[in-house]
Amino acid sequence: MCARQIRLAGIVLLILFMAQPGAYSATPDFANVQIQTEKVADNVFMLVGAGGNIGVSAGKDCVLMIDTSYAPLADKIKAAIAQVSGKPIQYVVNTHWHQDHVGGNEYFAKAGAVVVAHDNVRKRVSTEQVVKILNKTVPPLPESALPVITFSRNVTFHLNGNEIFIFHIERAHTDGDAIVHFKKSNVIHMGDIYFNGTYPFIDLSAGGSINGMIAAVKRILLLCDQNTKVMPGHGHLSNKAELQEYLKMLVAVRDRVSSELRAGQPLAAVIASQPTRDFDPVWGKGFMKPEQFVTIVYESLAKKK
Repeated sequence: MCARQIRLAGIVLLILFMAQPGAYSATPDFANVQIQTEKVADNVFMLVGAGGNIGVSAGKDCVLMIDTSYAPLADKIKAAIAQVSGKPIQYVVNTHWHQDHVGGNEYFAKAGAVVVAHDNVRKRVSTEQVVKILNKTVPPLPESALPVITFSRNVTFHLNGNEIFIFHIERAHTDGDAIVHFKKSNVIHMGDIYFNGTYPFIDLSAGGSINGMIAAVKRILLLCDQNTKVMPGHGHLSNKAELQEYLKMLVAVRDRVSSELRAGQPLAAVIASQPTRDFDPVWGKGFMKPEQFVTIVYESLAKKK
């Protein structure tokens, strides 16, 4: 199976997963999912499967992994990491609370990893959550899967010859987003603030907002140069130029919906006006359909208003 087929398979599984009643707590059949490993820089790797993209720092000290994908993929993920390092997986960093990024926490924690995340991630994964726009109820994680080290603003790891700076972004994809910056390697993992090639899901129920997403992307672009490698939460490995195009799309759709909202247009009329139509051929083929994305943007702006 080629890299493109693996990515498409992951998207299809995500679509099926999100469509199920009670998704987030359901367990799809991941038996045929393969984990693809892509070398990003010196000792930094990206693992792609059916959940969120996993970042890995694998050097002389230990392994630090960013997100843990779905629980049923944990064995495969561990095997993929073992192919690039014989060191123990000592740290797990969660970029936010959604199950396709924290589902394997319990597995890796029981194997000895220390789970690290923003304060709000622990709050959310330790209690039942409701994702209103998807009509989903998410049960809490078991105690053994919870982050044991949390931070409010930022934290830095000095590992594997790298300075790994992790900092909080407010009210973007959720209220607990963390960006991971491998300073020496010039690599940034953005979690689900960046859906490369598809419209993003913004979890308004968990404190996310379209304006926060835009502010976050602008902030990350300030850290990028022409050689920066950007790991999105979903989609292929990216760069500054592609991230700039993503920002243009977010701003344009936000501004169009905002104009309609200021004119007093109801949601149905805004959806009917198709404010994403010129972006749909590029961004409209993911699990988040144009009308769903417009709904999220509208409700986010309406909340602000």
